[in-house]
Amino acid sequence: MSIINNINKAFDHRIRLGIMSVLMVNESADFKELKELLGATDGNLASHTKALEKEEYISVNKTFIGRKPNTSYRATRKGKAAFKKHIEALEKLIGK
Repeated sequence: MSIINNINKAFDHRIRLGIMSVLMVNESADFKELKELLGATDGNLASHTKALEKEEYISVNKTFIGRKPNTSYRATRKGKAAFKKHIEALEKLIGK
């Protein structure tokens, strides 16, 4: 079996890697928090969250705070497992 088999293509972009990293250590994060933490544009962050949502690695919750829409994200059980497997594969790759 190849050493890179468990590296997950869904996490190969720094923004997606960042989204999952934030969601692994926080119960949830909203769009504004992720945007600020990752230094992403609205469009860039939106496309990467959609990609992770499509894989069922994150769940999306849309609410209103007052009259303002608020979108928050959580890592799903499937997403957490896939991300852990990805990180373990990277650690093996660098010989940790």
